[in-house]
Amino acid sequence: MKEEKRPKVFVSGCYDLLHSGHVEFFRQAAEYGDLYVGIGSDATIQAYKHHKTVYNEQERLFMVKSIRYVKDACINAGSGVLDFLPTLDVLKPDILVVNSDGGSEDKRRVCEERGIKYVVLQRDPHEGLTARSSTDLKKTEPQIPTRLDLAGTWIDQPYVSQYAPGWAITISLEPTFEIRERCGLSTSTRNTIRKIWPYQLPNMDPEMLAKLVFCFENDPERSDGIISGAQDAIGICVLGLCRHYYDNRFWPERIETCQDERILRWLEQHLVMIPMEPRRPGCSVVEGKDVTKVKVEALAAAADRCWQAIMDTDLQAFAKAYRDSFDAQTAMFPAMIQGCVADYIERYKDQVLAWKMPGAGGGGYLACVVTDTPTFCQSHPEAIPLTIRRPGM
Repeated sequence: MKEEKRPKVFVSGCYDLLHSGHVEFFRQAAEYGDLYVGIGSDATIQAYKHHKTVYNEQERLFMVKSIRYVKDACINAGSGVLDFLPTLDVLKPDILVVNSDGGSEDKRRVCEERGIKYVVLQRDPHEGLTARSSTDLKKTEPQIPTRLDLAGTWIDQPYVSQYAPGWAITISLEPTFEIRERCGLSTSTRNTIRKIWPYQLPNMDPEMLAKLVFCFENDPERSDGIISGAQDAIGICVLGLCRHYYDNRFWPERIETCQDERILRWLEQHLVMIPMEPRRPGCSVVEGKDVTKVKVEALAAAADRCWQAIMDTDLQAFAKAYRDSFDAQTAMFPAMIQGCVADYIERYKDQVLAWKMPGAGGGGYLACVVTDTPTFCQSHPEAIPLTIRRPGM
């Protein structure tokens, strides 16, 4: 007697932090027929979710194929949310199964166009087990914030502010994307914080917290003799938008903050970061520095104008001051633009309003002012939107 052919069932996902919820999803989907799994590629996840995978695509493929409910699996050849379309058209499944929080009208439409049955499963744990999701698992990861310096930075070093006092402007950022080492986002200060508080900052006065971090990072027994600028600790620890005034000292004379939701949302609407290559090991951005009174005064003046433009939510004035601050930085420290940096600036300069590099430069990210963040990110999937830390976050 001829065995009845089972329907082909297809599911798709990243399956990076593989857990019991995924296995139960596979078990339920396999009840509809022979189960085939499409797996998001490393490149797709990097472009769409702005972080690297915990396990590379070949490891994820091996793990998924090893689950007994799965007949076969492959790496999806497409990109974006519907990266499985090429796989779908080759496999020609009878049924597409999605989780209740993974469905969409686009997926439903794709199935209708191809005559594929569309099935939505509820996210139910296996009997006796705790419900699991990748999002919940990621909440157990360290949630130490980072910072983006907007203008005036380098002024936090006394060998700069000795020529003219001025403000450094920073925003504290939620770690909603992978924060890579040697990329200008205060990773050395974040790593220092994690030695004391591994998972999150303590609930205490932000300025006192910043001073504790600064003093701990700049241990007097530190062998390299380098004093990390206070703007890193302040930028991480002090919520929202912040400016700090330096006058030939390591710690600022004054710290001012802005928690105005209208202004914070406006900044998020006009700032993105574009990943570049990390700063090369051994790269010195202070080599060839030329710090003079005229150049430091230009840096301080640009920071003043930048803050005022933000308060006025004046986009053109903000972009001009932002770029002027970067030009003043690189006039003093020309080695900030080395390696891949010039190529990235050339690539994006006609598509953004202004640009700079976070931190000391030499690689990392291109932090850009844009006309509209969602629109820019839609046409540039590599771009990273930013979330500024607010009270209660």
